[in-house]
Amino acid sequence: MLILRTLQIGRAAVRLAVTAMEDRFRRDATAPALPVALRRALEGLGPTFVKLGQALGQRRDLLPAAWIVELSRLQDAAAPFPGEEARRLVERALGRPIDDMFARFEVQPLAAASVAQVHRAQLRDGRDVVVKVLRPHVRAQIDQDMRVLLSLAGLATTLVPRLRERRTVELVHELWRNLRKETDLKEEARNIRRFARAFAGSPTVFIPDVVDGLSSADALVQAMSQGRRLEDPDLKPQADRLARGFVDFYMAQFFGVGLFHADPHPGNIFVMEDGRLCFHDFGAVGWLDRRSRQALMSFVQGFIHQDPEWLTQAAIDLGLIAASADRAAVAQGVEAILADLTGAPLEEWSIAAVMLAVARLGGGGAVALPPHLAALVRTVFTAEGSLRLLDPTLDVVQALTASGEELFVGKAGAALTDDSGLVRLKWEVAAAARAAPSLAAKALHRVQDQAGLAVPIRLPEVPDAVRRMSLGADRIALALVTLGLYVAASLLMQHSIGPRILGDLPLLAALGYGLALWFTLKLVRGIGRSGGP
Repeated sequence: MLILRTLQIGRAAVRLAVTAMEDRFRRDATAPALPVALRRALEGLGPTFVKLGQALGQRRDLLPAAWIVELSRLQDAAAPFPGEEARRLVERALGRPIDDMFARFEVQPLAAASVAQVHRAQLRDGRDVVVKVLRPHVRAQIDQDMRVLLSLAGLATTLVPRLRERRTVELVHELWRNLRKETDLKEEARNIRRFARAFAGSPTVFIPDVVDGLSSADALVQAMSQGRRLEDPDLKPQADRLARGFVDFYMAQFFGVGLFHADPHPGNIFVMEDGRLCFHDFGAVGWLDRRSRQALMSFVQGFIHQDPEWLTQAAIDLGLIAASADRAAVAQGVEAILADLTGAPLEEWSIAAVMLAVARLGGGGAVALPPHLAALVRTVFTAEGSLRLLDPTLDVVQALTASGEELFVGKAGAALTDDSGLVRLKWEVAAAARAAPSLAAKALHRVQDQAGLAVPIRLPEVPDAVRRMSLGADRIALALVTLGLYVAASLLMQHSIGPRILGDLPLLAALGYGLALWFTLKLVRGIGRSGGP
C-alpha cells in the first residue's frame, strides 16, 4: 500500500513539475496551467490532499490571487461511510454501547466530509444532539501521505532555492500539525467548551456545547442546533444587526479571550430562530498572546484613523514587518496603501487586505508569515467574506469603531474623537501604563545581569547539530538521485524505449521506477525515524 501510494504521489509531482516547465516557456503567461493542474492533482490524490489544498488556498501571504481562486474551488465533501460502521466506531471511541448512550441514533449521516461525518441522535434524557465521528484509519492515512509529501518538499526546496524563502518544508510541517489537530476531536471538544463558557448568555452568539463525558479523540457529542444559512434572503432585514453581532464576537475573541475561531466561513455559521449567530467546527483555533493583542488593537486603531505612522509601528509590533526594516520607507508604502483605499467604496475596505499589503512591503510579491500571524490574517479574510455575505454594504470602519470604543478607550466614557492625534496619544499612554510593570522588571534583570559575574557557556547541542546537518546533506543528495530516476523512468515509459516485460512494460522504465521507489522508501523511513511534524 505504501509503495503504491508513494508511486501515485510521485507521479503527480512529476506531472506538476512538467506543467510548471511548460508554463515557463509558454507565450501566453497570463493564463498559467499550473494552478488548475494542482487543483486536479489534489482532488485525484484524495481527502488528505484536498484538506491541504484548502489550507493552502487560505494562505494569501504565500500564493498569488490566481492560485487562491483555483484552490478555493476544492470541496471538502466526501462519500459517507456506512452508518453501521459509524455506530461501531462511536461505541469503541466512547467505550459504551450505543443504546446505553442514546435513545435514538440515526445511521444515515447528516453530513460527510473528508476526515469525519456527523449523525443525528437523541440522548436518553431526551436532548437532541449530533455525533461527530472520525473516518476509519484517517490519521494513519494522513501521516503516511504527509511523510511522503515532506520528502518531496525537501527535494523541491533543494532543486528550487526560491522555495526555501517561502519556508516550504516548514509549511508542510505546519500543515501536518494542523491536520493532526483537526483529527483530534478531544482537542476540538476542549476548544468548544472554552468558547461555550466564554460566550455563555450572549444575546448575539450561541456555541453548542459538548455533552459531558461523551467525547474522545475519535468522537464527540455536541448539542443539536439549527438555523438559516447566511445567504438566506429572508435575513436581509436583520443584516445590520447580525453583521454588528459578528464584529462584536470577533473583537471580543481577539482582544478579550485571546483565542479565536479560525475558520469562520459561511458553512460553519448559521442564524438561529431567536436571531443569534451559531458557530460550529472548532477544530481550527488561533491564539494571540497579550503583546500580540495589544499590537493588533493598535493596528485596528491606525486603520480606523488612517494613520500611516501608527499603522507602521503597529505592524512592526505585531510582527508583520521586521523590526530592522526601514521605517521611513515602510511608512511611505503604508501611506500609498491607505491612499488607494481612500478612493474605494467603503464596502470594499478590508483590514485583512491592508494587513497583507503592509506585510508584503518588505517581502516582494509574497511573504511567509509565522503560523500564528498567518492564522490571524486568514481568519480576518474569511470573517470579512462572511460579513459581506450578511451585509454587502457594510461600512467596516464604522462597524469597528462602534464595536471598539469600550475596548480601546475604556469604560470611563471617553469616546473616540475626530482628532486622530489625540486618540493615538490616549492609546499610547494607556499602552505604556499597562506595559510599565513588565518594562521595570526587565530593566531590573538587566541591571542584575550587568552587575553579576560572567557565566561560562557550554553548548552540548553543537555536536548533535553537526551530525544532523551531515545527515540532512546525505538525504538531499539521495533525494536528487531519486528525482532524476523518476524523471528518467517517466521519459522511458512515455517513449517506450528498450525491451519490454509483463506484456508492454519497458524494462528500463521498470528498473528505473523500482530503484527510485527503493530510494524513496529509504528517505521516508529515515524521516519517520527522525520524528513527525
